[in-house]
Amino acid sequence: MSSMVDSFEKIPCEIFGNSKEGSRYVAREIADLIKQKQAQGQKCVLGLATGSTPITMYAELVRLHKEEGLSFSNVVTFNLDEYYPLQKDAFQSYWSFMHRHLFNHVDIDAANIHIPNGSLPKSEVKNHCLQYEQMIADAGGIDLQVLGIGNNGHIGFNEPGASIFSKTRLINLENSTRIANARDFQNIARVPRLALTMGISTIMNAKRVILMAWGLKAPIVAKSVEGHVTDQVPASILQQHNSCTFVLDELSAAELTRFKSPWLTGEIDWTPSMTKRAVVNMALKLGKPVLSLSAHDYNENGLGELLVEKGDAYEVNLQVFYLLRDSITGWPGGKKEFNLPTHPERSEPYPKTCVIFSPHPDDDIISMGGTFMRLHDQGHDVHVAYQTSGNIAVTDEFVTRFLDFAVGFEDMFHMDNKQSQQILADAQKFLSTKQANQIDTAEIRAIKGLIRRCEAKATCKYVGLPEGNWHFQNLPFYETGTIEKKPMGEEDVVITMALLRKLKPHQVYCAGDLADPHGTHKVCLDVVFESLKRIKAEGDEWVKDCWVWLYKGAWQEWDIDAIEMAIPMSPDQVVKKRFGIFIHQSQKDAVPFQGSDSREFWQRAEERNAATANAYAALGMTKYAAMEAFVRWHF
Repeated sequence: MSSMVDSFEKIPCEIFGNSKEGSRYVAREIADLIKQKQAQGQKCVLGLATGSTPITMYAELVRLHKEEGLSFSNVVTFNLDEYYPLQKDAFQSYWSFMHRHLFNHVDIDAANIHIPNGSLPKSEVKNHCLQYEQMIADAGGIDLQVLGIGNNGHIGFNEPGASIFSKTRLINLENSTRIANARDFQNIARVPRLALTMGISTIMNAKRVILMAWGLKAPIVAKSVEGHVTDQVPASILQQHNSCTFVLDELSAAELTRFKSPWLTGEIDWTPSMTKRAVVNMALKLGKPVLSLSAHDYNENGLGELLVEKGDAYEVNLQVFYLLRDSITGWPGGKKEFNLPTHPERSEPYPKTCVIFSPHPDDDIISMGGTFMRLHDQGHDVHVAYQTSGNIAVTDEFVTRFLDFAVGFEDMFHMDNKQSQQILADAQKFLSTKQANQIDTAEIRAIKGLIRRCEAKATCKYVGLPEGNWHFQNLPFYETGTIEKKPMGEEDVVITMALLRKLKPHQVYCAGDLADPHGTHKVCLDVVFESLKRIKAEGDEWVKDCWVWLYKGAWQEWDIDAIEMAIPMSPDQVVKKRFGIFIHQSQKDAVPFQGSDSREFWQRAEERNAATANAYAALGMTKYAAMEAFVRWHF
């Protein structure tokens, strides 16, 4: 019998464990096409995309060139889009992006590179777009077009409502797209309102299309792949292309029916976690407590096979109810001298040494502030490891405020420190003449990092931690001065292993949230995972008793069926957490790099924690004001 696993998908999907594997797959297909065309003595015409999605794929193409001799001498490229107006040498321009990530590192002929020109006078733009289309036609059309996808389904900069007949043109960017792209410009005011983009017709005329999506693109991927064709979701139009593939990682594929509701696509193994997932999703969909679900509900929602295997509906309801109930605890470090076999954490040893890894200097209080405070109040030895300086998330205006304070402080007390005065003078001079796209000096980055370090230290004192229980790691991968970070490096791992070996924690908390706009959380998580794996492989005994709990950050929450430990919070604890977040004044009011969510971090945290508590209550659990949620990582 043929598999029905992808029966709901109208576009073929290749799904990989992570973006690195998916990127290698795409790079290999591109490389094979280039070599095939070379063997035939033909040009290979590629349509290329920008943004964070293809960066790893371009890095793999560069590796293939340098290590395996892949030549780009026969390659002709046409980029999808460019901001307007924007000079090509601006750091944020797609001209700069492509040269930084690909063209400067391979043997492509500069005459074969085509990128829309975002610096032309507006009177020349229309003719430029016509010429761009003609150049594509003169090259014989695009052999393979690489795409990413926006949260609203845009491909290129073809926003919802774009015509299927559209060609290269100047368009107005939707505000949601500008907010999402503000990560490259530090704040939305600097994001251009216009862009040049290939049209949907131009894209559809490519002989082959590969769309890549990683991370939190799951909802729009599912709409594009399984939904109706509509110009309100431009990527869905690719269902009508005769050679299109979506290349996804597991996160971006999570809303596809084969993952979201696998029981609808064929026979599955009804494990406790799969049973919990199916029943919880059904209960939330129907708006019923778990214990109120009937056999009719199971049959009507595609779960009849579960009853065939498990028997009575109420017995299944009870199984799931107990799993939910047992995930709730007010004792995240275990309860002293009170051993419950079903408790999420061990009671012994007590007290525990706990390390909270915070990618930025505020993720600890934003993401698990209630749990943080409870661990300390219940007598555990709590440490916080701030993995990066967070300096790029401090605005220039905030630095100016602190510089003015420093100068006034020295003037008030008649200090005469020539070196510090010179540093302050240089910093003020730089900020007063700083260009919109200019990278901060090392001194400015140090000042911004110091601002965030002071805020983090104040938070730890607010919670009650003693001096010495906060650790500023300043992992080197982060210190580029730009939104683009280096990959995880050996020094990052060495620094982290040293701290872990020094503290020998019983509990480690780290950010499992991979949705932050510039990827820092993902690298920080990889660093912790790699460090623990190496320590275990090297035979350290303490690590066998170390449990790792993952929290989500400011952008999302765990699905309720996945939560393994839920920490309830009272209304007073919610307010106390809020005041802890307020200590991070540099991240209040106008937050750089906040992604597509315009709420402040404290608002996101409170609404997310309240939503988790409400979901538990809707399923028939006790109604709490808020809850923080965790999933355990086994290594």
